Amino acid sequence: MNRLDRFFEITARGSTIGAEVRGGLVTFIAMAYIVVLNPIILSGAADVTGHKLGFAQVSATTSLAAGVMTILFGVFARLPFAFAAGLGINSFLATTVVGTVSWPEAMGLVVINGLIIVALAVTGLRRLVFDAVPMQLKLAITAGIGLFIMFIGLVDAGFISSTGMPSPPVGLGGGGHGSISTVPTVVFVFTLLLTGILVVRNVRGGILLGLVAGTVVAVVIEAIWHLGPATENHGGWTLSVPSLSGSPFALPDLSLVGAFSFDSFGRIGVLAATMLVFTLVFANFFDAMGTFTGLSREAGLADDRGNFPHLRSALVVEGAGAIVGGATSASSNTVFIESGAGIEEGAKTGLANLVTGALFLAAMFVGPLAQIVPTEVAAAALVIVGTMMFSQLRHVDVSEFSMALPVVLTVAVMPFSYSIANGIGVGFVTWVVVRSAAGKAREISPLLWVVAAGFVLYFARAGIESLLGMS
Repeated sequence: MNRLDRFFEITARGSTIGAEVRGGLVTFIAMAYIVVLNPIILSGAADVTGHKLGFAQVSATTSLAAGVMTILFGVFARLPFAFAAGLGINSFLATTVVGTVSWPEAMGLVVINGLIIVALAVTGLRRLVFDAVPMQLKLAITAGIGLFIMFIGLVDAGFISSTGMPSPPVGLGGGGHGSISTVPTVVFVFTLLLTGILVVRNVRGGILLGLVAGTVVAVVIEAIWHLGPATENHGGWTLSVPSLSGSPFALPDLSLVGAFSFDSFGRIGVLAATMLVFTLVFANFFDAMGTFTGLSREAGLADDRGNFPHLRSALVVEGAGAIVGGATSASSNTVFIESGAGIEEGAKTGLANLVTGALFLAAMFVGPLAQIVPTEVAAAALVIVGTMMFSQLRHVDVSEFSMALPVVLTVAVMPFSYSIANGIGVGFVTWVVVRSAAGKAREISPLLWVVAAGFVLYFARAGIESLLGMS
């Protein structure tokens, strides 16, 4: 136990083995929805050849990649940040990339993206970009991720929904009609309030207890009323149906492992394929950077400049997540903001990742059991954690407008555009322009100017592709 303590620096970081185990469990519960959601996104789209990925196969490789990467990150980076398929990139693959290439070719592009990010991390360039970001923007990124997490939780729970109209675009309740009318959303409200009470009362394991209580209530409700999935019954559960019926065991189908190809350059040309890789790298690079910044501060592991222990290893292993995700057809794996739930439960070291990773690997064999926690219950934890992360904004002085504008835009654009990378990009571009206009140009790192210019290209990529005849 002493060797385990020294390796993960458990005592040195003010944690305990019990807190790490609880934190790892809570992180898995908060992230378990990805085992269902990722295959829904990836298997629902046909590629340019008409081929679709199998739901069961994607679910199995999603668990496999998440388990492997989470454990590797815990061992090498020794931080409590869990990994899984990134929702931004998997949606980009399903809605855009496979319209021009096949699924194996799309996953090959993800692998190339990962190799580039690893190279940037090994050479130290990724660390230089990280260091070039001013502290005010790092705090804004943390707060923005918190607001993003909260928004995700409210949407997943059906508490906020699209109205389908230009104004207002969203509203309260299902369909944005202004009222809570479904039982699963009521379960979310119950879980949120109960968890909030436990956290306010400083109950040890409050978030975990809230999730367990909410799940028990959901299972009882499903056993009585048989609500079923929302895809079949109005007012049903969003993704996972909290039912204990059927066998909890199933053998995983790992036939998608290794099913990737680098033939996309021959199919669509070097220039078009390069633009797709450029988009993947930018999204992957800055999504992860923002999440690292937010989680490390929330865990109390970041210094005054926002750096945290084993930063170089963390950046290298995160890049490897794209390689593993592409090689298993699970899409690029990256650090998940839901890890904040485990951090708030007490996780501060990579030991928590061993717990989360082991549960993901077990989920390959007990998929039905892993899906018993409904999204509406897990969403309550996201709202709690998002609130805690948003409080970091109190450290930013927004009395100076040249600082306030990029900070507020960074925070706002993340949830509004449903992208961490978009929020970071808008913040960077606004920072270099407005701070320069305020006579602060000498304080801006030259590298930040380069990155801001890169984001301008990133945001204009659709127009550039059109001019080049690629769309």
